[in-house]
Amino acid sequence: MEYMARPAKPNGAVAERNPERTRERILSAALQEFAANGFAGARVDAIARRAAINKRMLYHYFGDKEHLFREVLRRKIAERQASAEGLSGDPAESLPFWFKLSCKDADWVRLLEWEALQEADNQLIDGTGRRALATRALGRIRQQQALGYLAGEFEPRHLLIAMRSLTMFPMAFPQLTRLITGQPVSDPHFQKKYAEFLRKFAAAFQPAGSHRSKINFKK
Repeated sequence: MEYMARPAKPNGAVAERNPERTRERILSAALQEFAANGFAGARVDAIARRAAINKRMLYHYFGDKEHLFREVLRRKIAERQASAEGLSGDPAESLPFWFKLSCKDADWVRLLEWEALQEADNQLIDGTGRRALATRALGRIRQQQALGYLAGEFEPRHLLIAMRSLTMFPMAFPQLTRLITGQPVSDPHFQKKYAEFLRKFAAAFQPAGSHRSKINFKK
């Protein structure tokens, strides 16, 4: 019995799709587009072009632009939480860590800036979930205060704002950073010196004379 040979697919194309890989391409493309133009300015067709797919496939995987933005937020937050696994409650460690992470994740910082500009007076996308994360972060601050790693006289919400400001400001405002320091944020020398500053400045958040050993607050 003879069998007909199947014609070769052009350019070695593979018939089956890889849904997980497609999702990853879409999310990566969406992050770049949202970081470049914000939620309001981002275009679904531009995201589809970046991901090398058609818009119909994008809608199939994520429904609409808001659901896609929500998924980008969730993935980035999960990535950052995973990066912080095992981080101690010592601000001399955590402040330089979060600064260095911001330097490596400029798209995330830009996305938050666009959101601040475009959604300042509106309801945040996935606001309920993100408020829950903020509540957990405040819980860790209070725990660190109770254990003597952070000064108890500071309001936890103000402490959290101050810490996030210190670690994100250079990437959020690179032009001001360069005006003040004469160096771009991308300069490894600036990053090294600023991380060292944060290690020393961490003492401002600690109780006077504190020499507590580190503790893992992820448990």
